[in-house]
Amino acid sequence: MSVKEELQKIHHRLDRCKNRLAAAEKRDDKPVVKQFLQEIQTLEKKITKLKGKQQYEMGNKGTEVRNLEFKRAITKAEQADMGKLKKSVRGLVIVHPMTALGKELGLKEMTGFAPQAF
Repeated sequence: MSVKEELQKIHHRLDRCKNRLAAAEKRDDKPVVKQFLQEIQTLEKKITKLKGKQQYEMGNKGTEVRNLEFKRAITKAEQADMGKLKKSVRGLVIVHPMTALGKELGLKEMTGFAPQAF
């Protein structure tokens, strides 16, 4: 399971626990409230751990892409026929500015990274 999927799964569990906690507080059920508070605390710890892992992986991916020797913006014509471009350039990595990697790299436009000029 990817980090993103695991984070989503834990967020859903956290929401469920918070809803059940609210219901238990309305019933004034102290043992159940205590149990849900502990579970919420452990889930929040897992979330921070996974977000750190996700950020670490994104940083590594950003460094890997940044280390490719050649980069340039992708023209509109090349964007229209992306398959042809990817087939013609070996090792090409295209990064969109709205993705997490694009934001990490601080891109303003769609950019291609490759080991040699294209």
